[in-house]
Amino acid sequence: MPPDEQGALTEAVFYILLALHEPLHGYGIMQGVQELTKGRVNLGPGTLYGALSSLVEKGWITALDDASNSRRKEYQITASGEQVFQAELQRLEELLTHASLIAGGKWK
Repeated sequence: MPPDEQGALTEAVFYILLALHEPLHGYGIMQGVQELTKGRVNLGPGTLYGALSSLVEKGWITALDDASNSRRKEYQITASGEQVFQAELQRLEELLTHASLIAGGKWK
């Protein structure tokens, strides 16, 4: 599905894609997102691993092979995932711009 037709991302998926701009394992993603959001977003294991499976299936992230540590699978965003992430970032920036215009009384 083209990035402009995929719809809005959930907050969990947005933060997972953001975190995976560098290779991380599941626990590292959970910790990083929790730290970045100061505890506001807490990805539980069920949510995280379900989302990771879905994102791998869509081709937005990839699991990296690490023969030395088979228990901790690392993931990283793909080029397709980066396109989706950038489209969502642009959508969110547009929302903020519109909100600032209207809330700031600068619309019309």
